[in-house]
Amino acid sequence: MLFFYPFKNGIKRLGKRKQLLFHSNNKTGLHRAAPSLHIMHYLFQERLEALQQAHKTLLARTNKKQPLGNGIVDRYLYPVLTAAHTPLFWRYDLNPATNPHLMERFGINAVFNAGAIKFNGKYVLVARVEGADRKSFFAVAESEHGVDGFRFWDHPITMPETNEPDTNVYDMRLTQHEDGWIYGLFCTERRDPSAPDGDQSAAIAQCGIARTKDLVQWERLPDLVTRSAQQRNVVLHPEFVEGKYAFYTRPQDSFIEAGKGGGIGFGLSAQINGAVIDDEVVIDHKQYHTVYEAKNGQGPAPIKTSKGWLHLAHGVRACAAGLRYVLYLFLTDLDDLTKVTHKPAGYFLAPEGEERVGDVSNVVFCNGWIKDDNGDVFIYYASSDTRMHVATTTIDKLLDYVIHTPEDGLRSATSVQRLNELIDRNKAFITTGKLQGALL
Repeated sequence: MLFFYPFKNGIKRLGKRKQLLFHSNNKTGLHRAAPSLHIMHYLFQERLEALQQAHKTLLARTNKKQPLGNGIVDRYLYPVLTAAHTPLFWRYDLNPATNPHLMERFGINAVFNAGAIKFNGKYVLVARVEGADRKSFFAVAESEHGVDGFRFWDHPITMPETNEPDTNVYDMRLTQHEDGWIYGLFCTERRDPSAPDGDQSAAIAQCGIARTKDLVQWERLPDLVTRSAQQRNVVLHPEFVEGKYAFYTRPQDSFIEAGKGGGIGFGLSAQINGAVIDDEVVIDHKQYHTVYEAKNGQGPAPIKTSKGWLHLAHGVRACAAGLRYVLYLFLTDLDDLTKVTHKPAGYFLAPEGEERVGDVSNVVFCNGWIKDDNGDVFIYYASSDTRMHVATTTIDKLLDYVIHTPEDGLRSATSVQRLNELIDRNKAFITTGKLQGALL
């Protein structure tokens, strides 16, 4: 005999093994559930098992490279981190006595904008986790392979505060510095104290600094001091420069708009504990009618190569749908970090397909990448302020792209000229008969 329990949106069918949870109505022949703790416990357990299975399946999912690609990077089919990857014991009170309906008590809205580091042989992300309450915090997730299998550590990072508490913290850049510390530089956001009571959106962004040896215990240092009104996207260079700590900055006039500041800046500080930059020089400027005309910012710390320091940055331009964020690359001189030697035109990576959809649409953002000893590079990027992805490539490919891709000619006529030159070279090569395969 089967038994039924009435639900708000329909009827739940249960098997014979649940008979003891029900009373029989001899007059009608119907069987209805008794309002008992046993029933609630069963429903709780059933929902918990379903949640556990879904979470287990998600974490065990194998990622796959997308076919073809552009020859520069390989993108992957699935995100590597989402809100659903966070542990169930973060989101749910698992005690049926205090949460009988097994509803979320701590909602997670998004997981994105992660710093990255190779730590103890594993690929480690320090992700920005945003709760349903809009507050962000940092949490560590690790993977054996770097493209899938990321699992969060049991506890988020407990970040110490300065004498001026942070309202929000996010977008950490990790740097393994030659002084022996792992540094995390991040945006600390606080309400603008000069804003009138009626304005509850005005904010000030500055650079928070913390350091660690194990990614568990963090020492909070004083915020970076510069002459700019606001700072975002600040990154610590991995080596001393002239015996000082070197920073990539992004001076700006307001919380959102870069204003007359803008561009990727560079500056030195004699110390890290109480870092002060007196002079900032912009090494990569905004430029009219480019992918970085509105603003740009350094992504992760640059990678040292035989050809120079390889930089990954984001560029922002305005469009009818709002601000569009893309990623681009450039190379600076090994000895003069303020000298850009190569910078391809346009974007290196832009949102595609489902990456365009999210809390802040049409955005890709990167503040973490990892270079393996064999030259493989794992680029961890977020899409639309919602989820984390990975793209893989090699140092050789990235250098080939940066050095041999033409720079921006800044005019339509120049673009057409360069395209015609490429077409003519290809047609001439085709006539030699050295190209295998037919061309459409």
